[in-house]
Amino acid sequence: MALKLTSTDVTDGSTLPDAQVYAKGNTSPQLSWSGAPDGTKSFAITMYDPDAPTGSGFWHWTVANIPASVTSLPSGAGSGKGGLPQGAVQGRTDFGKAGFGGAAPPPGPAHRYIITVFAVDIDRLEVTDQDSGAVYGFNLHFHTLEKASITATYGVKG
Repeated sequence: MALKLTSTDVTDGSTLPDAQVYAKGNTSPQLSWSGAPDGTKSFAITMYDPDAPTGSGFWHWTVANIPASVTSLPSGAGSGKGGLPQGAVQGRTDFGKAGFGGAAPPPGPAHRYIITVFAVDIDRLEVTDQDSGAVYGFNLHFHTLEKASITATYGVKG
């Protein structure tokens, strides 16, 4: 069984809801996952915009060290509304602070927002709330067993 990611808030291939837009709701989405491979010891989640005009994309959310026994997060868990399991750590987004930061593209074509869950082969990645998405990504590169994603888009007319 392959790792699968679903959400009651975000549908793969759709437009990102206002609740997940920085200026409108700034609420991390509800997420559920299933089908983790054998050897999974923890999970991590990221939300990344590869279309940001930065040369390196834009990290909107990073969270690691979710225990292997956890298979969902409620809406708002990354937004300080409770629901992150004990031991989970959120990294510094490209907004400059830890926690969820919703979509905020400049005017122009819609951007893709890729929400990914990672099945991780160790209990704890050595990351902190001050580490960037690049640091989370580097650590995940060496410890990912499998991953699954949902991609939604959001744009602001120019």
